[in-house]
Amino acid sequence: MPLVETNGIQMSYEEQGSGPPLILIMGITAPGAAWEAHVEAWQKNFRCIIVDNRGVGASDKPEGPYSSAMMADDYAGLMDALGIEKASVVGCSMGSIIAQQLTLRHPEKVQSAVLMCTWARCDRYAASVFEHIKHCKARLRPEEFMNYLQLLIFTKPSWDADDFYQTMLDGRIDAGRGECPQPLHAVEAQAAACIDHDVYDDLGKIAAPCLVIGGQNDIFTPRWMAEETAAALPEADLHLYEGSGHAFHWENLDDFNPRVRDWLLAH
Repeated sequence: MPLVETNGIQMSYEEQGSGPPLILIMGITAPGAAWEAHVEAWQKNFRCIIVDNRGVGASDKPEGPYSSAMMADDYAGLMDALGIEKASVVGCSMGSIIAQQLTLRHPEKVQSAVLMCTWARCDRYAASVFEHIKHCKARLRPEEFMNYLQLLIFTKPSWDADDFYQTMLDGRIDAGRGECPQPLHAVEAQAAACIDHDVYDDLGKIAAPCLVIGGQNDIFTPRWMAEETAAALPEADLHLYEGSGHAFHWENLDDFNPRVRDWLLAH
């Protein structure tokens, strides 16, 4: 994957497809490769820019803490380096708060934004979950840490489905074999960005249309967070998948991919 210099770091990215630019921002601990199942569908309509966030994958992993504003500036610099004046943005979990900040700090760069399993501010429960992620990373083997994350993001139907469960087991094995493991300090730095993110009072300034989308049974970032965010945005559509969790986009892949594609094409 090529690298660009932005905001004081080297950032790793790749491009797939052609059409209007679409920036894809993944969540805490996850590299850009986690977008694979979505890019396969979206690259037919968009120039997909798949990025490793600061602190993960092949991008630089400086000491923290990081902030959602800092990471949004990473993406603004990436866009400048690639000659992209304006793009649509899809952000998942931590990626969604980076997308919020990108629309606030660089509004001229954002055509529209899809905010997946998002939040505008943390409560004590959410902050404790992110703190616990840091503690688990410090104490568990990589495959055990992946198991913990799976417990956070998948709902019972996914665990009960044999094929889906096998993908979880494969994911744990892959985590143990990871070629570019995320160091503890980078997880801690990303978690700080998640905990300290608070733009609730500024959401009314976002002019770009937004799709707030998530799962009704999300225990990681509960539905009230999505509902609060959508209600505070001037122009937002809200869709929550019934019976789905934080990984609703994998649990409802056949609906999610075309739903997001169609919304982006309309906005």
